[in-house]
Amino acid sequence: MIVFLNGDFLPAPRAKVSILDRGFLYGDGLFETLRVTGGRLFRWAAHMRRLREGAAYLRLRLPISDETLLERARELIRRNRLVEGLLRLTVSRGVGPPGYAPPARGRPTLAMSVQRLDRAAAMPRWRLVTASLRLTAGDPLARFKTCNKLPQVLARAEAVAAGADEALLLNTAGLAVEAAAANLFWIDRDTLCTPPLSSGALPGVTRAAVLELCRAKGLPVREAAPRAGQLRRAQGAFLTLSSRGIVEISWLDGHSLPRSPWTLRLWEDYHQMLRSEAV
Repeated sequence: MIVFLNGDFLPAPRAKVSILDRGFLYGDGLFETLRVTGGRLFRWAAHMRRLREGAAYLRLRLPISDETLLERARELIRRNRLVEGLLRLTVSRGVGPPGYAPPARGRPTLAMSVQRLDRAAAMPRWRLVTASLRLTAGDPLARFKTCNKLPQVLARAEAVAAGADEALLLNTAGLAVEAAAANLFWIDRDTLCTPPLSSGALPGVTRAAVLELCRAKGLPVREAAPRAGQLRRAQGAFLTLSSRGIVEISWLDGHSLPRSPWTLRLWEDYHQMLRSEAV
């Protein structure tokens, strides 16, 4: 695999980051995971907008323009002959003096890598368990993909230990927020529902795309924050994430969830959008 690191394209084994990098020491950085389909990037502008907003909040200077970064991302895809997969972009504050205080001046570390994916012939179906960890309701950092994802890592480990595919995360108010690596949707009384961002949910790029599809097709949507027990009574539920698009929830905490024709329709519509909007 060829990777991009601080302006250079290198074989992955030769790409090295300092042990003193603040991303390694403190998780002081951001990342974005973008879907690649047909060798093109889906919703580049939306990912860059979230990355720029996160960098501004962290007071982290990005060392490259969006236009140049897009050129480098396309070149990385070309060099790896990637048709279907993911592009992972990571930026950290770089090397700095010991301690939590960010350096007044520094050189950020910027890296990109790719991962191959097989195109799904059918919509995936996952089993979920509710994690014991809780997210902080109203956490401002929840708006961004920071390099510190320990709650999500531990939640996923808990799910795997329970024989599930993914973990459902509640916030400190006991309300369902999202999965460890995905946004949450469910159908209640013929209305598509999703937790509001104020509950601690990430403003996911795929989440936004699904909401656009619903508005275009006139499907009723509302934001609500349910308890896990309410989800078990839903007419259907699914997750959205860049890597898989839409994934149906088949089982939650020992309870089977019904299949909804809405989920399959949105999965088909999303894949049409994916092919038509990639750049």
